[in-house]
Amino acid sequence: MQTDLPRRLAAEALGTFFLVATVVGSGIMADTLTEDVALSLLGNTIPTGAILVVLITVLGPLSGAHFNPAVSLGFALTRALPWRELAPYVAAQVAGGILGTFAAHLMFEMPMLQASATMRTGPAQWFSELVAAFGLMAIILGGLATRANAVPWLVGLYITAAYWFTASTSFANPAVAIARALTDTFSGIRPGDLPGFIVAECLGAALAVWVAGWLWAKRSA
Repeated sequence: MQTDLPRRLAAEALGTFFLVATVVGSGIMADTLTEDVALSLLGNTIPTGAILVVLITVLGPLSGAHFNPAVSLGFALTRALPWRELAPYVAAQVAGGILGTFAAHLMFEMPMLQASATMRTGPAQWFSELVAAFGLMAIILGGLATRANAVPWLVGLYITAAYWFTASTSFANPAVAIARALTDTFSGIRPGDLPGFIVAECLGAALAVWVAGWLWAKRSA
């Protein structure tokens, strides 16, 4: 990465800001327009997948476009991200995500400060998050190893699919989970349910690093 650290951190904060503003804002919009939960979820899914393609394409050359502490952890494990930069990356992502939630509330004329009452807990939810984060990290590493220019589309399409094949709707991102704990809307999660999600997401990403390292290991000539 050639960009200096302050600009990389700004890119991570900005990207996570728009990612969370999209997740929370589209959830509010969808929930306002229909009482059909399936249709609301679809209205939440498509914008999220779309914005990921845009943000990774534009900001990837600056910071790597992690927007996700679990992904940053994965890159630290592969030594693509220096360990000393992991904490600043995570701080920028969490701060950007929280501001994204606040912005979504303000755009829809809702109280800026909220706490979610939506329960998302239990073994099935935690396992879903482990699977979601594992798949996300594996897709990123596999994409970088085989077709790096396709990574924005791979991630956007993967998250679009994972919204629907996981019981948790694929948060797969500790910063986004924290930010979504601060909205009592369609996309929220109770603050007390965060630890299980965050641990599962980090474990999933770490496991994917090991598996991807074996799958796409460079073979000797």
